[in-house]
Formats: sequence, C-alpha cells, structure tokens
Amino acid sequence: MLPPRILLIDDHALFRCGLRMVLAAGIADLEVAEAASLEEAMRSPMESPALVLLDIQLHGLNGLEGIALVKRKWPEAAVVILSSDVAHQNVRLALERGALAFVSKAEPADKILAVIDQLRRGLPVVPASSSMLVPAGEADASRQLLTPRQSEVLDLMCQGLSNKVIGRRLNLSENTVRGHVQAVLAALQVSSRSEAGFAARRRGLVS
Repeated sequence: MLPPRILLIDDHALFRCGLRMVLAAGIADLEVAEAASLEEAMRSPMESPALVLLDIQLHGLNGLEGIALVKRKWPEAAVVILSSDVAHQNVRLALERGALAFVSKAEPADKILAVIDQLRRGLPVVPASSSMLVPAGEADASRQLLTPRQSEVLDLMCQGLSNKVIGRRLNLSENTVRGHVQAVLAALQVSSRSEAGFAARRRGLVS
C-alpha cells in the first residue's frame, strides 16, 4: 500500500482545512502538505507525495495545465483532480493529461476517501463518475427535449433567478414559469433547481 503522504493543492483555505480534517479522520498516520497554488506546491517541503489532490481553478497556472508539472516533479505520485467544475471537457482533459481520477467536490467525504483508498491499495479506479462522462452528442439530445422557451427558463434558473423574476424577464405569468420549470426538471431527470443547474452545466446546456 502507498504510504499515507498527500499533497493538497487548492486555493480555498477553508476547503483545504475541511478536507484535511476528513482525510485525517479517515486515514491513519496521514501526512498532509497544503499549497494554495501550483507555484507554492513546487516549493513544498514534502518529498515524494504518494497522492496529489489538485483543484482546477487556481490562481496562476490552473490544475489542468499543472498536471504535467506535477507528474514531472513527482513521477510516482497519483494525481486526482478534485473540483467543483465537472464539465465533460475538463474530465476528459484531466484524464488525457495523466490524472487517475476526477472527483467532484460535491461528492460526500466517503466517496473521496474510497477513491484514495483504492489508489493506495493499487486497485483500479473508475476515473470519473459515469454522470460526469457525458457521451458526445448528449447535450444535443438534451436540448431536443427542451423547447426554446424551456431553454430560456433553464438559463435563467441557472443564474439563480426566482420564478417571479424569470416571469418578468420573459413576460410570462409565474404559473407559466412554474410549469416550464417542472418540465425542465422532468427532462433533465432531476428533482430540484440546484440539481438542474448541475445537470445542465455537466451536459453543456448552459455556460
């Protein structure tokens, strides 16, 4: 099993602190080093981390660009992308560039720990959840499920607007907007507005 030595690269100090606590509670004798950027990570005093948890959205060089840098400095390290941006193209690029897994920050702690445990044991890891790996053309198929008006409603939903405000924007009654929202949730096979936003971004329906 790989030694419990992990380098965590994320520019949100609060997230790093929370994740460090999760890791320490779930992995015995863990050694964790933190860095807020790839530039800072390159100066880390930790020698030969077994695992690098790398966010995409970083100040300076982003995580996708930095995978090669990490692999060059620590060729034996397993790289896991841990990000809230699970767009299909990001998952694909991360895996193409050498990441062994891509985990959404929205996943529960036990999911993150399970991926790490599999890597430490040398077991194969599903590189990303099947919900992230959207087949080519799925966005087009999803769009075909929505009318042009529903697509407009979805876009405004993803901006966090209420039904009342969406109605004002589109000159529709609140009840009509509510009907469109329900149709959008059904088309995306989700049960809430937040899930709809996540699904829409994952499928490339909104930017």
